[in-house]
Amino acid sequence: MPTPRSRLGQSAEIAAAAELGKLGYRIVASNYRCRQGEIDLIANHEGSLVFVEVRCKSSNDYGTPAESVSAGKQRKLITTAQHYLAENDLWDTPCRFDVVEVTQIDGKLHISDVIKNAFSA
Repeated sequence: MPTPRSRLGQSAEIAAAAELGKLGYRIVASNYRCRQGEIDLIANHEGSLVFVEVRCKSSNDYGTPAESVSAGKQRKLITTAQHYLAENDLWDTPCRFDVVEVTQIDGKLHISDVIKNAFSA
């Protein structure tokens, strides 16, 4: 049974995918999982394959959602992205890592920011 936190995460990913679609991203995969980890969304945008981390917080009291993407999480995302590229023979494809910040205010989700090239491999 999904927990309230996992339901919030799923709702944030759906909201992020909708916002990215408005910005011209074409979602090609969601919740990609392998032994190395998970990537929330994978999309094509402006000639690049984009690995998207969606972060949702109920306040910015302890930093923004993007600030919660630690160096360890970045390494895990990079390793998982490398697995995806190998699995799909996409090594020559330009790639980047974006972060979508989602904030929950009064029970409603708001896209705070879409950060392109949030970090690099």
